[in-house]
Amino acid sequence: MRELNLNDVTKTVRDLLLDANVNIGDDVLEKIRSAIKTEKSEIGKTVLEQIEENDLIARRNFVPMCQDTGIVVIFLEVGNQIVFDGDIYEAVNQGVIEAYKDGFLRKSVVNHPIERINTKDNSPAIIHTKIVSGDKLKISVAPKGGGSENMSLVKMLIPADGKDGIKKLVLDTIFHSGGKPCPPLVVGIGIGGNLEKAAIIAKEAIFRPINDQAENKFDRELEAELLKEINELGVGPMGFGGTTTALAVKVNSHPCHIASLPVAVNIQCHAARHKEATI
Repeated sequence: MRELNLNDVTKTVRDLLLDANVNIGDDVLEKIRSAIKTEKSEIGKTVLEQIEENDLIARRNFVPMCQDTGIVVIFLEVGNQIVFDGDIYEAVNQGVIEAYKDGFLRKSVVNHPIERINTKDNSPAIIHTKIVSGDKLKISVAPKGGGSENMSLVKMLIPADGKDGIKKLVLDTIFHSGGKPCPPLVVGIGIGGNLEKAAIIAKEAIFRPINDQAENKFDRELEAELLKEINELGVGPMGFGGTTTALAVKVNSHPCHIASLPVAVNIQCHAARHKEATI
């Protein structure tokens, strides 16, 4: 067994969150640059150029890409040969607190959905944990903005709705969201499981590398079809119209009950902020 020092966890979470808020992923930046070349709308092209400029300023000056520095979502993959010297969740949240203090990042978390008193340190994070084999801890973080998250949803379809029902749900969701989630988007889709599982695997989908493809053949084909059809909706960059409404579509699936077809759509903005590290 390997004992993991929780101070290392706190520091890693802190560093990942500062990095995620300031440094756009190279793969995402390249997608934006490619979209500038292919975007057919002049105003859409201008918006994409401004997004690129904004992202480069953020990198150069070590300032956030967006004023909404998000609620923190974290996936922990915990090796089954690890033991901790304390509370792993306290260590993670301490990393959140330090990142948002040291980086002068906006604190966006309130203590209760109705009372709405700001916690003043952006904690607590939303933490999902998996036990895996080995003696390593993988930490994946995403500062998830409110604008894109507000346009996300879970819908319990029925099996008869099938592929066409899934596509209609996704396309209707993106079209009616317009510019609110700050397109061009990364669209995470979770199909199957149950109510909460669909939502979790849709969230996991937006953590995937922007250039990868689903392993399952149906999921892979659906990704390609939806990306094409989303970009034909005409929503365009920041909702001003154009041919670049999404940069990528990611579909994750899971076995489900014979009577159910749960579908979750988790929308991510053009910043697509997420980073990961393994201890």
